[in-house]
Amino acid sequence: MNLSECSTFLENHDIKPTANRLLLLQTLSTSKRPLSQAELEACVGTIDKSNISRSLALFKEHRLLHVLEDGSDGVRYELCLRHDDEHDDDAHVHFFCEACHKTFCLSDIAIPEVALPAGYDLHSVNYMAKGICPQCKKHNHTH
Repeated sequence: MNLSECSTFLENHDIKPTANRLLLLQTLSTSKRPLSQAELEACVGTIDKSNISRSLALFKEHRLLHVLEDGSDGVRYELCLRHDDEHDDDAHVHFFCEACHKTFCLSDIAIPEVALPAGYDLHSVNYMAKGICPQCKKHNHTH
């Protein structure tokens, strides 16, 4: 997204488009994979950690983020591009590489339907596959 699209996106979700929020949103929208807070901090070096944390919390509150537990005791963020407030139609499987510790989107693989027993209310599903990514596998033939 360009800055104008980011501004409209935030306004459509009742978030004031400040310079920091716009930069963070643009970074998330152009990333090809989910990013940790440290990776976001490296990408947007002009914003301090507390501002990034507050913006991420605000984006999460307004359901603009997928927050992924990546399998290494870390959390990663990616932009949520749902088309309605009731159903998260862009949820997909993620892959955590145990060699390079990157998390990849497998956008073409939908998260399977989870049928819970009566009495349970489902709020989200975090579907993370783990293994070795093709790039790491190519460089290390032992896996």
